[in-house]
Amino acid sequence: MFVLNNFIIAIARVIEIILTVYMWIIIARALISWVNPDPYNKIVIFLYRVTEPVLGPIRKIIPRHSLPIDFAPLIALLIIIFLQSFLVKTMLQMATGF
Repeated sequence: MFVLNNFIIAIARVIEIILTVYMWIIIARALISWVNPDPYNKIVIFLYRVTEPVLGPIRKIIPRHSLPIDFAPLIALLIIIFLQSFLVKTMLQMATGF
């Protein structure tokens, strides 16, 4: 049984690290959007390709109309924080037996 508990703990920690890295990638993309980045820069291309699959659907759900601010990165960050607080902690508590 301890093998399953250690496996769940390991998965929870890996998920937490992946979510944290993705959160920083979204923050980097939001900061880059404040300046006029070169669209052919490899870093800019990487940031757009990695974050657009998450930010695109959020933009479709939230009506933007004539707002000058894109709230999709903020909502994505809130979702990541929720997943870190709920999913990862639930997995850790499940593995340790409360």
